Amino acid sequence: MRVTFLGTSGAVPTTERNPSALMVNREGERLLFDAAEGTQRQMMRFGTGFAVSHLFVTHLHGDHVLGIPGLVQTWDFNGRDDPLMIHTPTGTRREIRNLVEATGARPSYPVHINEVEPDEVAYAGEDYEVRTFETDHRTTSVGYALVEEDRKGRFNREKAEALGVPVGPLFQELHAGNPVELEDGTVVEPEQVVGKPRPGRRFVYTGDTRPSPAVIEAATDADLLIHDATFDDERAGRARETGHSTGTEAGEVAKKAGVKRLALTHISSRYAGNAGLIHSDAVAAFDGDVFVPHDGQTVDVPYPDD
Repeated sequence: MRVTFLGTSGAVPTTERNPSALMVNREGERLLFDAAEGTQRQMMRFGTGFAVSHLFVTHLHGDHVLGIPGLVQTWDFNGRDDPLMIHTPTGTRREIRNLVEATGARPSYPVHINEVEPDEVAYAGEDYEVRTFETDHRTTSVGYALVEEDRKGRFNREKAEALGVPVGPLFQELHAGNPVELEDGTVVEPEQVVGKPRPGRRFVYTGDTRPSPAVIEAATDADLLIHDATFDDERAGRARETGHSTGTEAGEVAKKAGVKRLALTHISSRYAGNAGLIHSDAVAAFDGDVFVPHDGQTVDVPYPDD
């Protein structure tokens, strides 16, 4: 799983940061989360590819959705045939449809809009789900958690051979969870040679939010949490007024949730190219891996240690 940060600024872009958008490439399937103005150019600039199957919108503020008209039109110019699914909070279908048809014409390919509420499965992929969770912003909003299914346990070849299982197709049967019968009538059960299931990966993106119990629950044991960190501690009051979080608050969420890595995004333009204060605040609250991604930065999300 690879995450590319296409836009890491707050509501106002800077010369270093575009507003919110990020791409997740999971086993070749591209999922786009939010699409601020200029997202298509960021996709070209950072080489993510355009074959997006699903767009997940956290809320309808302009710095998260104004890139949709341009993307839709570019896909049309490029002769796209594949359908696009846009997931968006309940009650925002009409606004999303207006963005899709902003030029006055419908795209030539199907665009489906799926309204979602917190605590449901927005999309069920192969061996994973994208789940919604409640966020605390100034408008109807949700966050998204990509949660993979458990992986098969490790197959113990030496143990299988010691039990008399011949090398070959029976190994596969056992690893698939099926018992096998040997030539002498002995039955070997999968649990005799296959270890316990291993956890998949969990990726969590909050969009804009105040810290909240719902976010902590969704982010529990996440391999990567991407959390709103618009301000440093000196502007904590401003964060409360605008429905955002500080670096410290994002760090506290990460600590309570027990995440492995914390990415701080939606950086206010007042910090320009230096988000050191926000980073320092988060590090003081969370002793795990904390970073402020820059536009174009790509990070891999490895499987949890077995």
